[in-house]
Amino acid sequence: MKVIIIGAGKLGYKLAESLINSEIEVTVVDSKEKVIKHIREYLDVLTITANGTDMDVLKSLNLKSYALLVATTNSDETNTIICALAKTAGCKQTIARIRNPEYSQQLDFLKIEMGIDHIVNPELSTANKIARYLTKEYIFYSENFARGQVSMIDCHERFFSGFKGKQIKDIDDMEGLLIAAISRHGEIIIPNGLTRIEEEDILYVIGKTKMIKRFSHRADLDNNRSTVKRVMILGGGKIGYYLARRLLASRIQVTIIESDEDRCRYLSEKLDNALVIKGNGTDINILEEEKLSLMDAFIGVTGFDEQNLLMSLMAKQEGVNKVIAKISKPSYNTIIDKLGIDVALNPTEIIASDILRFIRGGKVLSVSMLLGGQAEVIEIVVSKDMAICDKKVSNLGFPKGIIIGAIVNKNDVVIPNGQSMIEEDSRLILFILAKDISMINKILKPNRKKFL
Repeated sequence: MKVIIIGAGKLGYKLAESLINSEIEVTVVDSKEKVIKHIREYLDVLTITANGTDMDVLKSLNLKSYALLVATTNSDETNTIICALAKTAGCKQTIARIRNPEYSQQLDFLKIEMGIDHIVNPELSTANKIARYLTKEYIFYSENFARGQVSMIDCHERFFSGFKGKQIKDIDDMEGLLIAAISRHGEIIIPNGLTRIEEEDILYVIGKTKMIKRFSHRADLDNNRSTVKRVMILGGGKIGYYLARRLLASRIQVTIIESDEDRCRYLSEKLDNALVIKGNGTDINILEEEKLSLMDAFIGVTGFDEQNLLMSLMAKQEGVNKVIAKISKPSYNTIIDKLGIDVALNPTEIIASDILRFIRGGKVLSVSMLLGGQAEVIEIVVSKDMAICDKKVSNLGFPKGIIIGAIVNKNDVVIPNGQSMIEEDSRLILFILAKDISMINKILKPNRKKFL
């Protein structure tokens, strides 16, 4: 399969990196030679310095040979034009990044008229993830699978007395649950029953949703179970706007701190019931004046990682229950839990996951990246022609970097063992380390005798 990416910014780079792991032939196009040089140094892809809106350039690329074009430049209009031109030039499918809130009501029109197959909006997707976390009952950040029947949470070992030092097989009351992955010193590992929980480990626990809720309430926390009623958002950009709009619709009180006067005016006009404060978000006096300590949640979504992390840490020290920071630099992943911040989200990784799901097709229902793409959690539906269908788990021959976290057959959720059967229409939630991501293509392909 061949994929061409036009626009080699953060999203273009991350997507190219992820596709390489999936053994997809990737071409990256950008008009800036400096950007292309960086891509060439770090990724094994075909690179071209050119203007993606130039029809002569697109024709020279032989787009008929590509299964997909992804337009990820900084301009919504440019991305739209590129996709339209690509379809004219014979590209089979196109994806466009469109971020402007003003276009949010016109997406169906753009798809039909411009020939765009899929539209992604990193800021909107990030805001929706934050809103789901704030409005759910979970103490910890979670992902849902199999239409909500299965949930996964990531939680620090310190919240569970008696976990540290124990082998996983010796942890009590884990029936119906699986510690499918562990983040240790910034690295993801796939554990087994003999793996011992160490200090500062982050555990990824999967299971039936009601069992996950029960497990999360075993945590040694006193004040993290209150309903979110008051939220402070630091940063009134696109994420702040989308998030405030979603929370206000849920009748949650929203305070937005934004330094730009024109942006404050825009937010006040668009968000009738939000309290918009013009001020420097790093000024703790302003946050205290707006009663930071009385907030149920604080979300840092400015354009600066350091500011988001610093003020999120400050909010945690002020006693705010749920604290979330937006980050764009993967290098910060390793310090998030040490800072005590509940959730850190990277919009680039969120959208890269969305695009990967689209590329892998209808059999792949969802993709979630862990720790900057070190691993993926993938939900697939088993079809009759897959090599894994009608086999026991013990006979699949998966490498150690792949584990089946759960099997869902209709309404029956199973944490599998070696004797569990993979049936037609089963939903599998797979944990896959980056080094084994290419195996997903072999899993999805029909008529394969084995995987190794």
